[in-house]
Amino acid sequence: MSANPAREMLPLAWITGGGSGIGRALALALSRAGWRVAISGRDADKLRDCCAADPAGRLLAVPLDVTDDGAVQRVVDMLEQQHGPLQLAVLNAGDYQPMSLDDFDAALFSRLMAVNYLGVVHALDAVLPHMRRRGDGQILINASLSGYRGLPLAAPYGATKAALINLAESLHNECRAAGIKLRLINPGFVRSPLTDRNDFKMPFLTTPEAVAGHILKSLGRDNFEIAYPRAMTWLMKALRLLPYRLYFPLTAQMGKR
Repeated sequence: MSANPAREMLPLAWITGGGSGIGRALALALSRAGWRVAISGRDADKLRDCCAADPAGRLLAVPLDVTDDGAVQRVVDMLEQQHGPLQLAVLNAGDYQPMSLDDFDAALFSRLMAVNYLGVVHALDAVLPHMRRRGDGQILINASLSGYRGLPLAAPYGATKAALINLAESLHNECRAAGIKLRLINPGFVRSPLTDRNDFKMPFLTTPEAVAGHILKSLGRDNFEIAYPRAMTWLMKALRLLPYRLYFPLTAQMGKR
């Protein structure tokens, strides 16, 4: 990321989990749209590969483990001081592992909660004071349509995404009053090394690039939820409305190998 004054006029975004999947695709899409983008993640090689794939040279690799709250605070402060105000924060870092009852593992719940939920909390703790002081900024929290209702094999993962949905809903009104646009991304099944761990058919499977394109088109809008793809969104919204006596028989076959 250059110190060229003309380039510094471009808006600045920060994406956690920016080295792969939706984060990588969105970073490259934002760069093409004229943003400067800082990308964070634990794998420095993936971050460098993403930067190398950006012909405009607008990406900055900032290695970070979002479970380390002190490190998150230092990264955000550094970006604000050295690269200008963050106008967009995409809190996207996440982990996933399917789990059947036979493989019940409390450590897996702890690991996913530390990354998927508390990683977002740490980022909010670092970003919100800067945006509140300016009375401006946009924060996107990447949850999942799986957070709508409990799905087979998804107990550790879905619980973290349900928590993120609740968190975003709880903070939305106060953030709006402070001039901050806090919004929720709810993708369906997205092809990635993480979802490759599933050995069941994933309905309406989409790509990181398709999700990133939808997010990019939605940035200037005012809706709270950015959900994609549409067919999966409506399916999950319909399931959310069902009473348990209908929901459980319907989902009993889901996720079966």
